[in-house]
Amino acid sequence: MCLTVVLFPLAITGSSVALPAINGEFHNSLAAGQWVVNGYNLTYAAFMLATGSLADLLGRRKMFRVGVSLFVLGSLVSTIAPGILLLDLARVVAGIGAAAATTSGSAILADTFEEGPARAKAFGMFGTAVGLGLVFGPSVSGVLISSYGWRSVFLLPTIVGVVVLLLTRVLRESRNPQANRVDWAGTITFTLALLLLIFSLIQGPQWGWSDPVIITTLVGTVVALIAFVVVERRQEQPMFDLGLLSRPKFLGVSLATIPVVFGFAPLVIYLPSYLASVDGLAAAQIGAVMLMLTVLALVFPGVAGMAVKWVPAWVQITLTAALAAIGLAWLTVIEPGIGYLNLLGPLALIGIAVGISFGLLDGAAVSSVEATRAGMAAGMFNTVRLTGETISIAVAGALLVSFTQNAVSERAAQFGPYSDDPNGLANALNQGDLARAAETIPEDQREAFTRAAGEAFASGLHGLLWVMSALCAVVFVVIALLLRERRSAASKVDAKASR
Repeated sequence: MCLTVVLFPLAITGSSVALPAINGEFHNSLAAGQWVVNGYNLTYAAFMLATGSLADLLGRRKMFRVGVSLFVLGSLVSTIAPGILLLDLARVVAGIGAAAATTSGSAILADTFEEGPARAKAFGMFGTAVGLGLVFGPSVSGVLISSYGWRSVFLLPTIVGVVVLLLTRVLRESRNPQANRVDWAGTITFTLALLLLIFSLIQGPQWGWSDPVIITTLVGTVVALIAFVVVERRQEQPMFDLGLLSRPKFLGVSLATIPVVFGFAPLVIYLPSYLASVDGLAAAQIGAVMLMLTVLALVFPGVAGMAVKWVPAWVQITLTAALAAIGLAWLTVIEPGIGYLNLLGPLALIGIAVGISFGLLDGAAVSSVEATRAGMAAGMFNTVRLTGETISIAVAGALLVSFTQNAVSERAAQFGPYSDDPNGLANALNQGDLARAAETIPEDQREAFTRAAGEAFASGLHGLLWVMSALCAVVFVVIALLLRERRSAASKVDAKASR
């Protein structure tokens, strides 16, 4: 089980490190390159609910095997893809498989271990496995790309996935005896809403937010979301049980994912592009720098689980938002040519916040409902987290492009090809392709251009970091108030019971 969940974050971080090499081979647009990451994340998030329900209905081991098989298929096609379109489509298939394997895997753990220390330890290991994928994803991918090319990033998960399939025979089958059908109406409306929103966020900065297609897709997002809520409220056995959000524990756990998905996921995707563009680092060097961000995510799931004996889980969960907010604000010290040890402090704070979340949130979400609905709870929680992650990557990309465009406009007016095309330079920077852009500039201006473009990208990144930091700070206040309210309510109950 843990071997499997290592693959899924590695598939995200690995592809982000590979993007500059992929763009270099296919010469694709920024939007097409973003779909290598977002296509995977989109289906990973959108199919959580459906696959969680199917796991309860058809069998969790069966759905786990189907999910791993689809992931292997998508990874294999990604390895041999001759062009960006097929690569994007293969990533979509891999995301569906990852969704099925994640929800069914979480439900299998919940069914295997009774609520208490054993289940907490199991989910702590589950979180550590996710941390492994995040920790070693950038560095392993960097080494693979430098040694064997970007296709090896997708070949490795293919091989490991085959090994996992061979090991699934030892798993025990389980299902929810009360499940009798799949909520297809909810699946379609939710998936459509998410697809339209992500499409709008990716293409909006390229086509302009006033473009009729973008306006139409944004309106369609709202309509599909309303339809989804209406459909789910009318279902006897809804795919997304909105009633679970009225449970303070489940709601609090869901909100606590925001610092991770909005404070961490965008950095994993866009920081490698910055390092490649501005500092000209090779893939292996980028992987080494990213370890400062990710290595503590491996250590702290276990630390958080042990620390529950002395520091309550709600305190640790609340602190993750504060640590992320401080780390993101601190990271604005990043500038072209900065010594990388200067980034250790802020990246470590963010990594600690992520590690604590991985160690506590999954178990808390599944334990907040009865065992027979473990698949539903796992699907809902992972959907909230991965939907947030998918949206955050798209939102961060749109903000980064917009901030960078503004900064480029101020700095690139004197450089011929980009004086009237700041969008083109911003796209090149976000793809990690400053070197190729610099080749279009006369040699006597190239050094000044490279310096100005690097400063523009750093300025855009600063703007994004401040926005993410502010969001995490707001979430910290909300979570603290919510948990304090729960604690006060519990105290009143205890007081009444003692009379």
